[in-house]
Amino acid sequence: MKLRIDKAVYGGAGLGRVEDTTSPLAGKTIFVPHTLPGELVECEITEDRKSFANARLIRVIEAAATRVAPGCEYFPVCGGCQYQHASYDGQVAMKRDILAETMERAGIVIPSIDILDSQPWLYRNRIRLQIRFGDSALCYREAASHRDVPVDHCPIAAPVLQNIVKAFPAIAEASGLAPGLFDEVEFFTNDAESALLLSLWTTQSAAATRAFPVLCDGLREKFPMLSGGLLYQSESQKGQGRQQASWGAPELQYTVNEVSYRVSAGSFFQVNRYLVAEMVSRVVAGKQGKIAWDLFAGVGLFALPLASVYESVVAVEAAPSSVRDLRHNLNGQMHRVVASTTLDFLKQQGRDKSSKKPDLVVVDPPRAGLGKDISGLLSQIGPREIIYVSCDPSTLARDLQSLLHSGYQLKNVALVDLFPETYHLETIVELIHT
Repeated sequence: MKLRIDKAVYGGAGLGRVEDTTSPLAGKTIFVPHTLPGELVECEITEDRKSFANARLIRVIEAAATRVAPGCEYFPVCGGCQYQHASYDGQVAMKRDILAETMERAGIVIPSIDILDSQPWLYRNRIRLQIRFGDSALCYREAASHRDVPVDHCPIAAPVLQNIVKAFPAIAEASGLAPGLFDEVEFFTNDAESALLLSLWTTQSAAATRAFPVLCDGLREKFPMLSGGLLYQSESQKGQGRQQASWGAPELQYTVNEVSYRVSAGSFFQVNRYLVAEMVSRVVAGKQGKIAWDLFAGVGLFALPLASVYESVVAVEAAPSSVRDLRHNLNGQMHRVVASTTLDFLKQQGRDKSSKKPDLVVVDPPRAGLGKDISGLLSQIGPREIIYVSCDPSTLARDLQSLLHSGYQLKNVALVDLFPETYHLETIVELIHT
């Protein structure tokens, strides 16, 4: 069928509606990946649901002015990127429209959205790939599939990561690795690309533990900045898995705005090496006071700069690796690290009548957002200011509804494009208690 694309939607597809009243699909919403707003396309239905249908793009009949040639030969087969067919300005515009519409549907009025963007290529400091059985080729997953796409470079990754991706199969072969010994690999580099960490996953713990240091030694011969690595037991459920072995010093120093952070191989850290400094500045600029809480603190990305302008910072984190780094990074006498989930911490604060109310609370939750319980407890505690760093616009909108109904108002909103060439977007929202 022919279809006019009305808009981009969160997830990477374009949305159109069947206008032919004689069609059995008349009025139905159709989602077509790799299309852009305003385009007329030919597509084929691949899945017909009651209220919508998914389709595949056959050809573009009338292209949008923002359509460009993809910057990577693996697009669109590789599922890592969704927006390489759009100019960078076009990508940012689509994300801004998606964020604004998501807030509007939730009844949230945003007067303006500030944009923080940067270079759309070579930005990732961390990548994770599958290791193909037989030849140890590194692979991403095919879009909407579990099939592997072998790659020898990734143009959104930092140069040192691209170099080690290309060299990995030959080094693995020279190290005498048995086929299928390792399942996945992750590489992480610092801001200067002067340090490199390795993580590997396996289902063959005994054999892999013996082979792990041999592979690491082989990699360090070609990449002397490789300082350490961790080996994990693969798990069926999503997660890091149980640590099996370590090699070298599996940690590095990452500098952001002249602040140095220790980040271990298993700890979370923002992936965009160009925008992380601007992101931190946006959160902490102009802030000062007595007490600040950093919830979902990670290794202390926000807690450390806050510690220089607040008398007391409480940083709350549950992941053991991040907690260890956080304790190392935030080692001030008046500052405190709490190894806890944010929900349990807030429940305890609600029970503790002697607890002092913070001036500022920074929250940086995972994609699931805060949820009803955390939003409700935050509202009860009532800090004067909340800064919400979100990686999912739909859960952000849900949580903002709760916070705005409890007496907060929006001060400003910024879209931070941490993930160019993909549909993902980050948002920083500042809320003030009225």
